[in-house]
Amino acid sequence: MIVDDEVGVRALLTKVLEQAGYRVTSAPDGQQALELLESEPGDFDLVITDIVMPTLDGLELIRAITERYPSLPVIAISGGGYGNGLLYLRAAEALGAVGTLLKPFWNAELLEVVAKVAESSR
Repeated sequence: MIVDDEVGVRALLTKVLEQAGYRVTSAPDGQQALELLESEPGDFDLVITDIVMPTLDGLELIRAITERYPSLPVIAISGGGYGNGLLYLRAAEALGAVGTLLKPFWNAELLEVVAKVAESSR
């Protein structure tokens, strides 16, 4: 699942991952992501979430996922928004994110992190 409030980012990440053979679902914020997780438990192998989003931000989403779905890996992405992206990503790791990417990143970087997380969760 890709969670990002920017339509263009969701579309780009979806395209890159689908071209690599992954099945992708997306949500515009953490609240809708949690609703998808609750309605389709077990259908997701990985969540890639932005940090700075309305309604329920990525840090709150990571906290909820690690509490409710502890075996579901999360990759956090951030460009910083209103602050320093690296600080957000460190906070995401402290909350349980197993991978992080600082925006902007290359498609190859995304695929590498996703492959590492998928391999380690098997």
